[in-house]
Amino acid sequence: MSKLTDVSSHYEFGANWKEFGSQLSDVAIQEAIKSLARLLEPSEIAGRRVLDIGCGSGLSALAALRLGAASVTALDIDQESVETARHLLQSGAPDGPWTVEQRSVFDTTEMPQFDIVHSWGVLHHTGDMHRAIRMAAERVAPGGLLCIALYRKTPLCWAWRWEKRFYTAAPLWLRRLFEAAYKTALRVRITLAGGSFRDYAANYADGRGMDFETDVRDWLGGYPYESISEAEVDSLASGLGLTSVRRFCDSPGIGVFGSGCDEYVFRRTA
Repeated sequence: MSKLTDVSSHYEFGANWKEFGSQLSDVAIQEAIKSLARLLEPSEIAGRRVLDIGCGSGLSALAALRLGAASVTALDIDQESVETARHLLQSGAPDGPWTVEQRSVFDTTEMPQFDIVHSWGVLHHTGDMHRAIRMAAERVAPGGLLCIALYRKTPLCWAWRWEKRFYTAAPLWLRRLFEAAYKTALRVRITLAGGSFRDYAANYADGRGMDFETDVRDWLGGYPYESISEAEVDSLASGLGLTSVRRFCDSPGIGVFGSGCDEYVFRRTA
């Protein structure tokens, strides 16, 4: 087995998503639907065949079905994510049509092409982000859409790469110390800015339906880890025959508290 497709070389995202999926609320589902509808217009999703690469909890797959996708094929390298996504879709979209498979993006060569290929915050965790983007783009049918979210590059990405590698290899007690230190620093930052950390954490689901504690672990442990600038994404997309449809990109900043994801929607030329 290639190291890129060996889940043991990655942070255990599946265990993290399994815990998140066990307490998923209707509010989180509705926020996920709003988030996907912001990125892909409902008219672009309705009646289309969707491939979700790195499905995690299955929340984006469910959102696509709720927005009228003709079918959703969800993939994840982690078996626990696959089980969590299946459970969510069985309860949230019992009539489908959907399938969930344990499969890496690097094992998709023989798959058919889809109208929409969606991969939110995943390809930068594969160990070879550029190759992963190319392989995701190959699964887009001519005229179809590639929808990806990637960590924006900051001056401190190198430090976070080392932190994530250390966290992933650390015992549970040491991980909890990392999490406590990160949350304490974040609390100080929000308080000094005149905000309320309690409100920030309590209202965290208002953004994509995510859970604060889940996202803290996801960020600190997200290894392998790469990041990319907007200019680098455009250069790569141009070489893959992709044209920009829309994007949501922020200033990269320094990266003291990490990096957020820039979102891109590209159309594959016919």
